[in-house]
Amino acid sequence: MSLAIVHTRAQIGIDAPQVTVEVHLSNGLPGFTIVGLPETAVKESKDRVRSALLNSHFDFPQRRITVNLAPADLPKEGGRFDLPIALGILAASEQIPAELLNNHEFLGELALSGELRPIRGCIPAILACTQKERAFVLPQANGDEASLCEHSTVYLADNLLKVCAYLHKRHELPKPSPAPEVIANYELDLCDVKGQAQARRALEIAAAGGHNILFYGPPGTGKSMLASRLPSIMPDLTDNEALEVAAIGSVAKEQTITNWRRRPYRSPHHTSSAIALVGGGCQF
Repeated sequence: MSLAIVHTRAQIGIDAPQVTVEVHLSNGLPGFTIVGLPETAVKESKDRVRSALLNSHFDFPQRRITVNLAPADLPKEGGRFDLPIALGILAASEQIPAELLNNHEFLGELALSGELRPIRGCIPAILACTQKERAFVLPQANGDEASLCEHSTVYLADNLLKVCAYLHKRHELPKPSPAPEVIANYELDLCDVKGQAQARRALEIAAAGGHNILFYGPPGTGKSMLASRLPSIMPDLTDNEALEVAAIGSVAKEQTITNWRRRPYRSPHHTSSAIALVGGGCQF
């Protein structure tokens, strides 16, 4: 078999569109080509993958290797495709069985030694994978984030050899430990505000009814002080809402395991540009 297909996920904001890694081995001068709109870090994965395979005691095929990341018009970035590319090469060269590849999705950056390094934005990828009824294989270091997705089938590995042993059905990969119970504690509470009776009443009505509220007034009148304490009187997040907050934190490289039940508060500076409003100023 000279063609192998491995499923994985890209990252576009907080979305995780599916990417199909197609690996083909053909005759001709040895070469390694990656197509499908890869950015620089993805193009460099061929060097990481080659060293990881050799240092894991696999044979690197001395043939023409073509890797297609489909769909071709979807931008691909980061080292998250290292593991699926490596597995595609091993399956195409018949060094691992391809039977389980269709039922799994893989994400992970490879070190030159074959160790798996964590990737960001794994929670949106896990949730999208669950909708496809597939199991997900992730680096061990992403276990804390993966534990938040209680209804997903996730396996953790710390190196390429263990993933291949799992595909050979010689080794069972561990699953994430259950996430600890987290209570949404807020350092800033509305009970700290003295006075401001009219403003407090407006906040209570907005929180109880789920209404929008607009803060307007000159500097120093307490708008930010009140807004920062509004989450403390809002209803607790539902499970789905909490996962959405955790997904945003996962993409933003925030510590999601300790605050994923807390309603986020966003406090941009009044001089922030539109780009800064979208990409920064997040306080969890």
